[in-house]
Amino acid sequence: MSDTGGAHKRVAILISGSGSNMVTLVKSMTGDHPARPCLVLSNVPDAGGLRKARDLGVPTAVVDHRNFKGDRAGFEAALNTVLESAQPDIICLAGFMRILSETFTAKWSGRCLNIHPSLLPKYKGLHTHQRAIDAGDAEGGCSVHEVTAELDGGPILGQAHVPIQPGDSADTLAARVLVQEHLLYPAVLHRFASGDITPVRLP
Repeated sequence: MSDTGGAHKRVAILISGSGSNMVTLVKSMTGDHPARPCLVLSNVPDAGGLRKARDLGVPTAVVDHRNFKGDRAGFEAALNTVLESAQPDIICLAGFMRILSETFTAKWSGRCLNIHPSLLPKYKGLHTHQRAIDAGDAEGGCSVHEVTAELDGGPILGQAHVPIQPGDSADTLAARVLVQEHLLYPAVLHRFASGDITPVRLP
């Protein structure tokens, strides 16, 4: 699935874990899709998503953040070296658990997307589902946004809404939100790669 011929946009996907969103993105980039995957890059050498990417025929790479303790600039320089060799048009963060500096986000401005498990601007950062439950919200969900120097900031390119049910735990809500993530992120990527930044809205 790593064919990048013709006029297809090249997409690099950054992961830290199992890569479930990465898999849905890769599998979506077929047929008349305007993009193709060119790289899956992880900061965790044994991330489960790396094997999944290889099984899907996508090149993989690792930049282990533990080799750059206290040196974010060095880590990001190494990331950029790998990314530049892959020549992506678009970068998708898919469970990439490192905060990126303004230097990095400025370099890829307008070309970098992220998915976050809340209805932004609510609940930036971690523990989003528990925070939504604790606040008594009627719904949770997920958002895809352009990446900027502001954590979980940037223009919102799509959202999916998931009702919070009586008795929900963070885990049960997260499981239902993940189903919507797997629908939303590919839909936003398809639209974004086509040059359209009109937000995608899922129920």
